[in-house]
Parts: sequence; C-alpha cells; structure tokens
Amino acid sequence: MKKIIYPLILPLAIASGLAFANHEIKSETLKKPSPKSRSAMDMKVENKKLETSPDGIKFKKWQASSQGIKVLNSAAKIRNQVKDSINIEAVITSLYLPLGSQLGFGVMIRIKSEDYILSFGLENSNDFQQLHSLKVNDKIMIRSHSVMYAPKYSYPIVQGDYLERDGKIMYKRIPRQGGC
Repeated sequence: MKKIIYPLILPLAIASGLAFANHEIKSETLKKPSPKSRSAMDMKVENKKLETSPDGIKFKKWQASSQGIKVLNSAAKIRNQVKDSINIEAVITSLYLPLGSQLGFGVMIRIKSEDYILSFGLENSNDFQQLHSLKVNDKIMIRSHSVMYAPKYSYPIVQGDYLERDGKIMYKRIPRQGGC
C-alpha cells in the first residue's frame, strides 16, 4: 500500500511546489517601487529653477500685468465655492470657447458679473451629448473641483464636474477609478 501512495503523493508535492514558486515570482514582479518623497529643500530648489526659467519669468510678468491680476481676482472670487464643492449659479454667455483655445468641449459662462471658461475636457465620447442642447442665456448650476488660469487665456478656466439646468442633471463627471 505504501508503495502505491508514495508515487501518487510525489507528483502532487512537486506540482504544488512549482505553483508556489511561480506565485512568488509573479508577486515580486508586480510590486512597484514607491516613489521617493521629496524633501522641502528639493521642492524649493525645483521651484526656484522653474521661476528662473524663461517660461517662469514670462508667467511672473503675466501675473503682475493688469490682465493677469484680473484673471487671478476672478478665480479668487469662486475659489471657496469650488473648494467646498458648492453649487454655483451661472449664465451661459457663449457656446464657443475663445479662438485658438485647446481645452476641448466647453462654453463661456458668467458668475457674479465675471466671465469664465467652463471646460469639460476632450470631446471623444457621447458624455457631452446632452450639453449640446444648451443655449445662450440658460441659467445653470455647476460644481467644479478646480479653477485654473494660464497666460494664454483672458479668463479663468473652471473644470466642469457637474451641470444642472432647470433641476435636471445634464452632466456629471465620473471620477477615475484605481489611480491618482
């Protein structure tokens, strides 16, 4: 009896050993090294390098210009509402973005007598289908997670996460899954 059991258990032991060894190899290759956190000193040096670059100097000049100050002040007016993810009432002023903009699909809006670009991102799917029914002077409620600005644009850029018209949700951004 022992002569029959040992030959049957031996291949089972070898197969399970190989399977276990293969699992360890796969789990080692899947582990990614965590990025090293940068120290405050490294970040200061990197920021200083950026500020002294030609693009950094150009940006600083734009921030100090009257157009830059206007854009920064407009962005500051809604920053708290954006930070707290509160509904913001807006009116659509144009269905087209400024000439030469590369923001994807968006519209121009007015919030508290200030003009903004409401950008939804690249139009590569049917996500924005309902937004094509918007008209000038429509009153909408929006939510955003960020307000950006760039020297290229004369208006702050509000990233559209949620848009509601007449109590109906027309757009809601789906958060990305499994990543940063």
